[in-house]
Amino acid sequence: MDNPRRRAIVRRMTHDADILIVGGGLNGPCLALALAQAGLTSVVIDALPEETRSGDGFDGRSYALALASVRMLSAIGLWDVLEGDAQPILEVKASDGRAGEGAGPFFLHLDHAEIEEGPMGHMLEDRFLRRALLDAMAAEPRVTHLPGATVVAQETGDAAARVTLEGGRVLTGALLVGADGRRSGTAERAGIRRTGWDYGQTALVCAIAHERPHHGIAQQFFMPAGPLAILPLPGNRSSIVWSERTARAAEIAAMDDADYLDALRPAFGDFLGEITLAGHRYSYPLSLSIAERFVDTRLALVGDAAHGVHPIAGQGLNLGLRDVAALAEVLADARRRGEDIARADVLARYQSWRRFDTAAMAVATDAFNRLFSNDNPALRVLRDAGMGVVQAVPGLRRMFIREAAGLTGDVPKLLRGRPL
Repeated sequence: MDNPRRRAIVRRMTHDADILIVGGGLNGPCLALALAQAGLTSVVIDALPEETRSGDGFDGRSYALALASVRMLSAIGLWDVLEGDAQPILEVKASDGRAGEGAGPFFLHLDHAEIEEGPMGHMLEDRFLRRALLDAMAAEPRVTHLPGATVVAQETGDAAARVTLEGGRVLTGALLVGADGRRSGTAERAGIRRTGWDYGQTALVCAIAHERPHHGIAQQFFMPAGPLAILPLPGNRSSIVWSERTARAAEIAAMDDADYLDALRPAFGDFLGEITLAGHRYSYPLSLSIAERFVDTRLALVGDAAHGVHPIAGQGLNLGLRDVAALAEVLADARRRGEDIARADVLARYQSWRRFDTAAMAVATDAFNRLFSNDNPALRVLRDAGMGVVQAVPGLRRMFIREAAGLTGDVPKLLRGRPL
């Protein structure tokens, strides 16, 4: 007679873990911790050394976590540790205009008070999230973290997934997960191609300190060259994501700090008083990049390994966490039913769940960027009228707020704050 306990024992004897996760950034560790709730073991293969991940200094990087993502972090036991360092996003203000001329006459104002669930999201610095993930992995016996380890080869077949690390060590598992970014080696080795295009824009990212309080308000200013997002951090600080044409962005990135701030001020305005840099500056090219499929034989992709979209809606990490929540739920349900968690039809459930949401977000962010990142008078009239209509209709505003909070669509259990 088939005995689930015996199958589990054999699996542990045969494999190093149930899941081999390539990528130790954010999505990979979150997936491992979520799967541990369902009794699944994981090895997280992290190319970066642990000391790089665990640095205490603020380097300027922050994330806009939608309410649904906050619920997931709570469900996997992290939010109690993180909440004290997070800044609630209470309002979002979006406007159209040109640098140095101020905002146009039409705007969109979203207030969290229009929904019952609470703040639309929170801003959280990268250093706090990474440290919490490292501590949680170290405390979870079902998770093995291998920092400073690089995968050089992989095989996936009927019986197992196998990876070879630099140095020759071989690991086996039932399923291989690529959480290793847009240039995913996991996807490339599996022959999974990507489709997309370059936007001719570069995001300039930094954090600033300012004289006046932001009151938990996120600002999005649409300019012809690209949007400027001013996102509230704890205290009188904000995170900046400033999209510029690639050539101009390269000029700005090469400036010293004083000239960089002088270039930013016309777009930023003076509503928060005098500004200074806080932390490091970064830049990265903006593009759309979608994997042609999210699964293969005993393999699944999550996060940027599966899709990369324009940051205009601030949904990059949130999309990745939706992947994590969906995959974790599919695998946990399959395990409870006694199925092979890496069987093709099991992985197909994950792909079908995530493909439409991903495609919809890619189309929306692409369309918004094309609509707003120009100085075409006809399009300016169209987009200003659109913002005016949404602002005037409470039901539309509420729909936008719930979308920003990640509360719409087929939401996985973890994103509803429920355990697997």
